[in-house]
Amino acid sequence: MKLLFPLFAAMMAGSPLIQNESITPSEQAPDTIYRVWENNAWANGESLKYRVHYGLVNAGEIDMHIEDEFKMIGKRQAHHIHAKGRSYSGFDWFYKVRDHYQTYIDQAGCQPLQFSKIMEEGSYKDSDFAIFNYQYKKISSSKKGNVEFKGDIQDVISAIYYARTLDVANAKAGDLFPLQIYLDGEVYDLQIKFIKREVLKTDLGKVNAIKVIPMVVADRVFKDQEGLELWVSDDENKVPLRVKADLMVGAIKVDIISYDKLKYPLNMAK
Repeated sequence: MKLLFPLFAAMMAGSPLIQNESITPSEQAPDTIYRVWENNAWANGESLKYRVHYGLVNAGEIDMHIEDEFKMIGKRQAHHIHAKGRSYSGFDWFYKVRDHYQTYIDQAGCQPLQFSKIMEEGSYKDSDFAIFNYQYKKISSSKKGNVEFKGDIQDVISAIYYARTLDVANAKAGDLFPLQIYLDGEVYDLQIKFIKREVLKTDLGKVNAIKVIPMVVADRVFKDQEGLELWVSDDENKVPLRVKADLMVGAIKVDIISYDKLKYPLNMAK
């Protein structure tokens, strides 16, 4: 179950992240360095809850929540998003998970300003603090110092919310959408492949859905680059409904079990 949150794409609760003075979301930087990106899919206050299945076992839950109020990062107004993963007590003896990811997404540009993670999965512990500077196209990372990037960038949590803003109304099977992601001191150029539209049975009922494949990094976790399947609601929300992944060891399925304060009604199938 390592890298639980990157399956969707993973501290100091309620506090701004520690900043490296050498590279920050500069208060002096001109507004023109920040892009403008339309987001009609989600808003402050939204909450999503998922159940994690490891094989046939109900292993834990994931909670994703956008705080009710904007936070100021420098002079930028940002959405503050928490993503928490926790194994059930009955599963802790086998593999205990206590993960907390946070991202601050620029309200106007739908791109991350700050990101943090604290992972505790079994005996594995890891953390990272990252600050995105768009003036110099660099990320100040506690894992690797300064990391350069080109074009647009997302972290593993902001990528989920950014992907929900993509226009797939006229997408056809095989269409690709580029996605550059920062993870653990590295920048990856990935893609999301549109597969098809279908009806998905969930705990919420039957939902009209879109199936996509987020291209992942084939490594010791994923068997191949297309080893991850994702279903999102076929509506303006594009809520993640299900994630399935065949890993090098075992398989994981993540299913939505509840939601609150969606921007639009969920597109239920008749």
